[in-house]
Amino acid sequence: MTFYAQVARYYDAEHQDKTDDLDFYCQLAADYGDPIFEVACGTGRVMLALAEAGYETHGIDIEPAMLERGRQHAAANPALKDKLTFIQGDILTYAASRQYPLVIFPYNGLMHFHQQEQQIALLKRLRALVSADGLLVLDLPNPSDSFAAQDSDAMIFDKTFLEPESGHLVMQYSISQLDRTSQLFRITWIYDEVAGDGMVRRTFAPVVFRYFFYAELKLLLQVAGFRVDAVYGSTELDPFEDGCERMIVLARPA
Repeated sequence: MTFYAQVARYYDAEHQDKTDDLDFYCQLAADYGDPIFEVACGTGRVMLALAEAGYETHGIDIEPAMLERGRQHAAANPALKDKLTFIQGDILTYAASRQYPLVIFPYNGLMHFHQQEQQIALLKRLRALVSADGLLVLDLPNPSDSFAAQDSDAMIFDKTFLEPESGHLVMQYSISQLDRTSQLFRITWIYDEVAGDGMVRRTFAPVVFRYFFYAELKLLLQVAGFRVDAVYGSTELDPFEDGCERMIVLARPA
């Protein structure tokens, strides 16, 4: 079972507080127009916000379990039906019949692509999707703090939330390891779900992310046919500087 197939039932509740980037994408939609194309759209967190703001959005994801939840969210609000298109497929092989004024890759999505050849192929595919005067947006963590932090093999408590379908309490933990040479971050999420009878069901969900440094990402974008237009330290457009949490890159076709 893939990572996102394992965590799909928890994903929306786990990320219910992740709303800080929605105004950012809605403002970009107002500036560039629609339709908008989202890569790794998952359960539709960003797509639904864009649709509610009046913008048509097409989203692609490789994991059917995540997309099914996105379609369920859309079905629960029929007024948004015509503004949402969920596509099940691999972005590396997806051939669109059109280009888009705005292509977005929110919240760490690029970190699932570990090899340089794969990264370049992906960015070239995105270059084909972006119209000549359009924009590509990548949202990634700034790796500086993670690379400076002291290593620990301890299990860390992250949060609690309620799984919406069952109402069960879920306690989330993580165990992680960072390989600074390969820039690979290996993390196992642990979900302890407490049933009504007090029994605990534990789910282990391992995943590997790859960190990107700005100079590296800028060069990858250049190879793929983009030029970096701006880089920010948050979706509130704070400066990209030492200690900032995020690396928000805006790139245009070269």
